[in-house]
Amino acid sequence: MLLVPTFLGITLISFLVINAAPGGPIEQKIQQLRFGKQGRAASGPTGVSEEVLEALKKQYGFDKPVYERYWIWLKNIVHLDFGDSFKYGEPAIDVIVSKFPVSLQFGIASLILSYLICIPLGVAKAIRAGSNFDMITGLLLYVAYAIPPLVLGIFLITLFGGGSYFNWFPIGMIKSDNYDTLALGAKIWDRIHHFILPLLTYMIGGFTELTMLTRNSMLDVVKQDYVRTARAKGLSERVVLYKHALRNALIPVTTGLGGFFRVFLAGSIVVEAVFNLDGIGLLSYTSALDRDYNVIMGIIFLSAVTLMLGRLVSDIIYVSIDPRIDFE
Repeated sequence: MLLVPTFLGITLISFLVINAAPGGPIEQKIQQLRFGKQGRAASGPTGVSEEVLEALKKQYGFDKPVYERYWIWLKNIVHLDFGDSFKYGEPAIDVIVSKFPVSLQFGIASLILSYLICIPLGVAKAIRAGSNFDMITGLLLYVAYAIPPLVLGIFLITLFGGGSYFNWFPIGMIKSDNYDTLALGAKIWDRIHHFILPLLTYMIGGFTELTMLTRNSMLDVVKQDYVRTARAKGLSERVVLYKHALRNALIPVTTGLGGFFRVFLAGSIVVEAVFNLDGIGLLSYTSALDRDYNVIMGIIFLSAVTLMLGRLVSDIIYVSIDPRIDFE
């Protein structure tokens, strides 16, 4: 039940802030009317008449009080109607959906690779806790976590993307122009080739959190009484660690699977701007600059819903795999 007031709070505050921001579509249209193509101001104190101003307010839906506009927006989102994009001149939902493929592919790839790499690495670090392997990998992970994505992206482009040294990876697209004419194996390699640099920039910082969570959880579990009992029964160390300890150590990790919903809006403004990828992140940035209110509110709505559903699913998974947990 907390989802409802949370959703209303997120959308109401966002709606008020967005509508209070200067430089909205009406102001932009007035500037276009006041200044001709030669940059000369139109005659008159404001450059537009009251009739034109009222017509613009009606055209963009600003002829009603803000609370009434918010209520209309709430009623329309039942049908996923966010209004038309001021910039693109088409339904905002269509603009947002058209950017899904890029962000969705990066979101799914990063989710799968994160779990495939971080869980085994975290377990290996826990088994070898205090060793050189644990300290060296820990140092590398924290260094990776500390590098800003913007700096890493520029470095990778400069070094490997034809910037100054090697031209090993293409920049600016997620597939080649002749992608549709390639064979299946060539298509797979073409996508991987285009994905390596932006995907590395996108997910390398997240490796540290998941890996250390797995390591610390595993270290906590191996100290439990039932693990010592399993060892006392004569079970092999492999069975003790991977059959008894790992199952419970992964409880905090598996609850993060609820974040799967976020892959639909997994765009990164920095990564998409640096690598010139047309995804949700870059759309959010350009829509904010252009004051494209309907697109911005559409993205906020979808982000809020996916975030809340993800947390709900995480709670359900947590209770399902650990009967000791009770949220009542």
